[in-house]
Amino acid sequence: MSERGGTREATLTGPVLVFGGPYSNLEATTAVLEEARRRAIPPSNILCTGDLAAYCADPQPVIDLLRAAGIRIVMGNCEESLAAQAADCGCGFAADSACAVLADAWYRYADSRVDAESRAWMRALPRRIDLTIGGRRLAAIHGGVSEISRFVFATSDEAIEAELAAAGCDGAIGGHCGLPFTRQIDGRLWHNAGVVGMPANDGTPRVWFSILTPSRDGIAIEHRALAYDHAAAARKMRERGLPEGYAAALESGLWPSRDVLTAPELARCGRRLEPGAVMWRADRDGPAACWPEAAAPS
Repeated sequence: MSERGGTREATLTGPVLVFGGPYSNLEATTAVLEEARRRAIPPSNILCTGDLAAYCADPQPVIDLLRAAGIRIVMGNCEESLAAQAADCGCGFAADSACAVLADAWYRYADSRVDAESRAWMRALPRRIDLTIGGRRLAAIHGGVSEISRFVFATSDEAIEAELAAAGCDGAIGGHCGLPFTRQIDGRLWHNAGVVGMPANDGTPRVWFSILTPSRDGIAIEHRALAYDHAAAARKMRERGLPEGYAAALESGLWPSRDVLTAPELARCGRRLEPGAVMWRADRDGPAACWPEAAAPS
């Protein structure tokens, strides 16, 4: 991997597995790495879009697991805050929101359990990795290029267009918002694999990752659901006194607070997502890559 102007760069061949938000969920993080091994995807072709330590019970074990795995990791706002021993997670929640109240509890828990060596390692993580896949350059970031904790959703057209312009690439791979989606606007791509630490607010306990596979026709993008031992993860959260809302969310598939969601995302709350695949075509002919279909402009 090379580095240019503080941005790390790498050219990848073969399938690339992407996931976001491990969120201190050791069971889910272990499951997604096992899925990569099952698919024979090497660590160099695995990307995590950040927020390693958050809602769940095992911040230090998740950090240790991902460090040992040797995969590519983009700094999330949780890493930024924990590295600096900041007062809060920096998630961008409104101060009077339910999200902020819940975040205060889990952030204090995580902050008390992350060791100094891990903080130094997190401090050195890149904020951006430019990946060349199938001849196209994609900026891997956490929230936005302009702001680490920017929420970019599937229907946030203005935000997507602004962030793609700031990226100066053919596309971007983002995280932070917690929901999986793919949007193509004017030939350029915004892709979010979703997170493995929490469900996708679709009423099921499954979590999400993606596979990007280059070919002569373009880049095939698969959104895949992952089942794991969510009951064990929830049980540990309760045993350690973490917020019940997030423990229950691992089982119900519904977030305890939706303050950050826009109206279209709120309307889809509890609607089961189905795995799917789209093609980001090399020739830009045919339909634009869009998943789920509800993310397409009306």
